[in-house]
Amino acid sequence: MSDTSFTITNPSDLHNPVSYGYSHVVDVPAPGLVFVAGQYGSDPTGAVASPDFAAQVELSFANLGAALAAAGLGFRDVVRLGTYIVDHDHARLEALLAVITRIWGDKPPAQTLLGVAALALPDMLFEVDAVAVRP
Repeated sequence: MSDTSFTITNPSDLHNPVSYGYSHVVDVPAPGLVFVAGQYGSDPTGAVASPDFAAQVELSFANLGAALAAAGLGFRDVVRLGTYIVDHDHARLEALLAVITRIWGDKPPAQTLLGVAALALPDMLFEVDAVAVRP
């Protein structure tokens, strides 16, 4: 795929991910798909902002919202989520479900949830990626 068939965006209000080997948003206008890389509970420097799982989930979705906004989209445009939980258990699932229900109500996007042993940084407990459709 040539650079002219898609646009890569790294929003200035999110940390610069290039040194980690990825971009936050890849917008493919022809088929109308936008792919958002895994977002975690990071501050503007890329550091994990809190050791608390629920706080990481909240900030991860806030960061996802910022990435979507950079492509001119919102949560309503998301058709698929990938969620990753370190040491998955019922309490952590409930924390995730509370955020998803608040954002999407009774019409959440398709989702694959994976319980994992670890994520990219030692303090990361949660990560979410998304596919959105440009209206």
